[in-house]
Amino acid sequence: MKNFILQNENGIYFECGYSCDNAIYISLGSETFFITDGRYTVDAKENIKNNSEIIISNDLLKETRRVLKKSKIKKIHFDPNDFSVATFETLSLKLDIKFIQKPNFSKHKRIIKTEDEIQLIQKAMELGRDGFVKFAEYVAKDGFWKSEQYLAYMAQTFLSQNGNYDLSFSPIIAINENSAKPHAVPTSKIYQEDDLILFDGGIKFERYCSDRTVTFGNDYSKLDIYQREQRFSKYEQQKVYDIVLKAQQTAIKKAKLGMKASKLDSIGREIIEKAGYGKYFVHSTGHGVGLDIHEYPNISARSDFILEENMVFTIEPGIYLPNEFGVRIEDTVVLKKEGAIIL
Repeated sequence: MKNFILQNENGIYFECGYSCDNAIYISLGSETFFITDGRYTVDAKENIKNNSEIIISNDLLKETRRVLKKSKIKKIHFDPNDFSVATFETLSLKLDIKFIQKPNFSKHKRIIKTEDEIQLIQKAMELGRDGFVKFAEYVAKDGFWKSEQYLAYMAQTFLSQNGNYDLSFSPIIAINENSAKPHAVPTSKIYQEDDLILFDGGIKFERYCSDRTVTFGNDYSKLDIYQREQRFSKYEQQKVYDIVLKAQQTAIKKAKLGMKASKLDSIGREIIEKAGYGKYFVHSTGHGVGLDIHEYPNISARSDFILEENMVFTIEPGIYLPNEFGVRIEDTVVLKKEGAIIL
């Protein structure tokens, strides 16, 4: 793709090694342009890693139109998810250029990770794991009679290492019936003995995300990520957890190069369906992870992606019983010749 324009921060970062919340990036063959305002002049000059011309302007759209007019190109690709209708109409007005929609083209470019990117994601996962362990230690010692909201605050503190790292997303802390909501928002519900907790969180390391989910009872000796087996005092919680664990571990074990993503989705889903809980697995098996917390490939029943070496994605089956409890177990993996490797 010779000519394209980007406004998405992570897409721009991928192209030139720097982005900010007010920038437009243009690629015209061998020429590239980074257009931003005066607040980012120094940062842009210090951090942009390619030979992009840095243009400082108080009117980014006007400057972008000037660059495009001067270039005399006839067509340019853009992601329609990048621009609002108003921005696109202003940008393209009366330009003798054909704007060609290419949805999510930046995510497609980023679907195969380099070894350097994999190392950054692995570092993010390792740092995130430290936060999970510290949170587990806190819950075991001081977590009782604290609300989901307070526990979510503590989870954020531990994951970010007291603010040293950005979070991939706001952590999910859900107790008992709230854990049956896959993307539960923390409430004032109080954690008590024998309660089930679902904890989903991650951090960023040099902009690359991590993502993990654990579900646990009060056997705190089992909270290390390398000890996925958990013990619950309630029979159905234990039964559901063991089914989800089997589905997750089987999917990780059977993932291989050349497999269709929909086939990988079906591996764990069939285990859950055969156990009688199919209608309670309400989301896809996983998603790509990188600069965005949700990237390609999608691991879903409708996904046509063919799994390739160095794709990084989550495997996270779940069972959610409304008004009772939910279980999700999630790891982020990289696909290699020998199979899926947990990061």
